[in-house]
Amino acid sequence: MSSQFDYTTTARRFTTKYPILSYVLTQINFWIIANLLLISIIHLLLLSVRQNINLPGQTTILPNAIMAVTIAILYGASLGLIDVFFEKQFFRKKPLGKLLLIKALISFIVFGVLFALIRYVIYDLAINAVIYDNHYPLSDGTWRYMFYLLLLYTFFMNLVISYINQVNKKFGPGVLLPLLLGKYRNPKEEERIFMFMDLTSSTMIAEKLGHFKYSSFIRDCFADINLVIPRYNGQIYQYVGDEIVLSWPVEKKITTLSGVDFFYACENRFQQREQYYLENYGMLPRFKAGLHMGKITVIEIGEIKKDLAYHGDTLNTAARIQGICNQYQKNLLVSKLVLDHHEAEHKYITESLGSVLLKGKERVVELVSIEGVR
Repeated sequence: MSSQFDYTTTARRFTTKYPILSYVLTQINFWIIANLLLISIIHLLLLSVRQNINLPGQTTILPNAIMAVTIAILYGASLGLIDVFFEKQFFRKKPLGKLLLIKALISFIVFGVLFALIRYVIYDLAINAVIYDNHYPLSDGTWRYMFYLLLLYTFFMNLVISYINQVNKKFGPGVLLPLLLGKYRNPKEEERIFMFMDLTSSTMIAEKLGHFKYSSFIRDCFADINLVIPRYNGQIYQYVGDEIVLSWPVEKKITTLSGVDFFYACENRFQQREQYYLENYGMLPRFKAGLHMGKITVIEIGEIKKDLAYHGDTLNTAARIQGICNQYQKNLLVSKLVLDHHEAEHKYITESLGSVLLKGKERVVELVSIEGVR
């Protein structure tokens, strides 16, 4: 197992357990890198100017670096917490462009407050007093131009970091860095569990609601499912119409029953939101799902639009299993291979369907229906 894969799984596990802390730390790290980059550029520019005009004295990067890291920690933490709060309360249904502009506006306000704190408190009491022994106070004009410089830089970096965060959300935690390092340029083999989860009676619901309201219905269903996913270490592979495809890596800390647990947790979530769905759509969503596990390959594909693609018989089998739920009038069908690793009958009511020849397959697959929680 490669170290990059260890990083990915560790990052996903940490994000699942501490989602807010993970986001805030990510913001802080981005801003530390961004601010140290700016300070390094300014320091090299000052060295160049001094060398050209032979100015006496030395230019040290230490106090500026300390100030840059201090701003980054305060700014990243403040902005991260504000982002988490506002995104949950106000921004969930805003378009991405408007979301970026609103966040940029908020970041400027936060930046102004922190810049004032740095200028009137931290620099005079800590940096200038401790490092320079109060020999290098900065004039008002210096602070003013520094404010303009940092304001322009912060505006640009806010857009860059917001974009990186959106890309990170698309691929999921722990994937962006391996992508940049080229981990998935060539096929990599992994063992995974896949779940194909499809809305029951979707055609009838679409006809009843109309396509506009049906789209809102699907959006709300997927939003509720997304709230459940982190508790069960699931990873969204893709959305296909009214179907969502999820996966779990097969490892010691994730049981093969995680997908089954997740399915019933989603049903509980819909039950808790029953009043909302009945008031807005006149019905409660129900999903059917199929689970299978096995080896697959993952590779980065596309040039105009890049994505991670999973290939292998495991996906085809999981999709076929979900496809026969209606035939057997079952909501959750699982290959026996998934349940062989655990005694599922102690937790769930199960019913064996025997060996089934799925469409397009040459070998039979032994299937089990999960009827409910004991």
